[in-house]
Amino acid sequence: MAIKQYNPTTPGRRGMSSQDFDVITTKKPVRSLIVTKKRGSGRNNQGRITTRHKGGGARKFYRLVNFNFQGEATIEHIEYDPNRSARIARLKDSSGAYHYVLAASGMTIGQKVVSAEETAIESGNRLPLKNIPVGSSIHAIELQPGRGAQMVRSAGNSAQLMAKEGEYAQVKLPSGEVRKVSIECTATLGVVGNEQHQNVKIGKAGRNRHLGKRPSVRGVVMNAVDHPHGGGDGGRHRMAKAPRTPWGQKTLGFKTRRRKSTNNMIVRTRHAAKRK
Repeated sequence: MAIKQYNPTTPGRRGMSSQDFDVITTKKPVRSLIVTKKRGSGRNNQGRITTRHKGGGARKFYRLVNFNFQGEATIEHIEYDPNRSARIARLKDSSGAYHYVLAASGMTIGQKVVSAEETAIESGNRLPLKNIPVGSSIHAIELQPGRGAQMVRSAGNSAQLMAKEGEYAQVKLPSGEVRKVSIECTATLGVVGNEQHQNVKIGKAGRNRHLGKRPSVRGVVMNAVDHPHGGGDGGRHRMAKAPRTPWGQKTLGFKTRRRKSTNNMIVRTRHAAKRK
C-alpha cells in the first residue's frame, strides 16, 4: 500500500494525504455480515459522557469480523472497514458461508487460508502458539483459548514469539512489552496489512469531523473555573502544576492500571523497553 498525495489546490489539501485503495477489490460488503451501529457519542449505558470529543461523523455499518475462525476457506475479496485501521478479507468456506477476518500483509484473492491445530507456516494461516516456530511474526493473538483474537489487531502491527516455557509462550508485543500467553491460544501468522496507515496526514479539521472526532480545547487557554490549568494574568503561559484532567486527576504518564490479576503474566513492561 502506498500513500496518495494531493496537489495543493486549497490550504486544506496542502500537506493532506490519504490511503491508496488499490489493494481493495470490492466496495460492497456482504449484507449478512453487517449490522447497524448505534452512535453512543462517547456515552455509557447511563447516558453520561465518559469519552469526550466524540460525536457526529459519517454513517457506517459495523462489519462482523470472525476473530475465532476455524477451518479452511478461500479469499474472495479484500475490503475496506470503516471501523478499524486494518483491511478485512472476505472468506468463503467449503459450505458456502462467508466470514470476515483481518487481512494480513500480502493476502491475495484466491489464496487458501487455514485455521487448524496443525497447518503450513504461511502468512494468513492460524494455529496454536505451541505449533508456531519461535521467532515468527504473529498477530490477532488470543488471551484465553477459544475466546478469539484480542491483541495486535491494528494496521501494520505484529508481535514476535520469543520463547516457549512449559504451559506458556513469551510474546513480544508492538509496545515492547513481553508477556506470557498460554500455548493453547491461537494466533495468525504474518503482519496486519495496511502498513502505511500511520503515515496518513489528516490535513484539515473537517476530515476529523467525518471520523467522528469533535474539537478539543487546551486547558491552559481556559478560565481557572473551567480547568486546573486555566487562569493567570498575561498572555501565553505554561501550566502551573503537573498535567491534570478537567476534574483534577493527574494525567500524561500517571498510572491508572489496576488489573493486578494479569500483572504476573508480564515478563517485561513496555515502560522498561522504552527507556533502553
